[in-house]
Amino acid sequence: MEKTLKELASLLGGKVIGDENAVVSSLGTLDEAMEGQITFLANPKYAGKVATTRATAVIVPPGADRFNRNVIEVRNPYLAFAKLLSLFHVKPIVPKGVMEGSFVAENVSMGEGVTVYPGAYVGEGVKLGKKVVLHPGVVLYEGVEVGDETILHANVTVREGCRIGSRVIIHSGTVIGSDGFGYAPDGKAYQKIPQIGIVVIEDDVEIGASTTIDRAALGLTLIRRGTKIDNLVQIAHNCVIGENCIIVSQTGISGSTKLGEHVTIGGQVGIVGHLEIGDNVMVGAKSGVHNSIPSGKILSGYPAFPHKEWLKSASIFPKLPEMRKVMNSLEKRIQELEAKLAEKN
Repeated sequence: MEKTLKELASLLGGKVIGDENAVVSSLGTLDEAMEGQITFLANPKYAGKVATTRATAVIVPPGADRFNRNVIEVRNPYLAFAKLLSLFHVKPIVPKGVMEGSFVAENVSMGEGVTVYPGAYVGEGVKLGKKVVLHPGVVLYEGVEVGDETILHANVTVREGCRIGSRVIIHSGTVIGSDGFGYAPDGKAYQKIPQIGIVVIEDDVEIGASTTIDRAALGLTLIRRGTKIDNLVQIAHNCVIGENCIIVSQTGISGSTKLGEHVTIGGQVGIVGHLEIGDNVMVGAKSGVHNSIPSGKILSGYPAFPHKEWLKSASIFPKLPEMRKVMNSLEKRIQELEAKLAEKN
């Protein structure tokens, strides 16, 4: 595929400075792009590379130095580059139907353009929307619903009754709707609490590989529209994750916790159960969250506290051994002074 800069600027809502008839056919990085490719500048500290890149054109923010290169000015170069990656490199899905070697129960409902690869299992009463893709090893238990244009990659499991929205992407090895971790003490033993709720995943959600989202004990575990979840994340029963959240790898969220809209959770964060995290909260990597957080706060640390205070504390940690030596020295001098004063008295 070849596109002129004028065509791309129209698609991106940007402005060409330079040769608007220059043609590009693919994308590359500032360092590695070649003639015929377009690249982008998202971080100002790399602005000098615009002068040396061999790309035919560069996507830049308004006012950036173009170094006499062909550029397309847009408000958000990173977003523009993402759109061009989709344009040039994401191939449209060609429906293949139900392929030999898959199992589909007799009473399954399917929309047009569905693809079911060999090795996939589709259980009783499942409903598949239009253009759904089930890759090898996907298992849909009875009563599962999957919306239009959703893609489930290899070895995804969706347990009974769970509902997946439209345009959802779930990556390999993820389990949706496994039992929540619920047990009632019975003397020295534990009685399993049946988990009879479901998981509901709304439209335009993406879930990474080997993530687990537990079904509710009662009611719903809910992932709202537009949220993006990384690999190796654990979301426990009855959690509610708000719209357009970002949850990074190895995060664990305990049961019945509620996240507001546009919450960002860094990698390896642990959140205890029954908390409420407000809108637009950011939690730094490796933090431990033990209390509810009001909207708009930025926290880090274990236990988590305001990020600016955590930065000040973190700057002290490397100095603690030396500070201890000084304190021990001061303590010894004080004891010596007290002893001398005692002798005089």
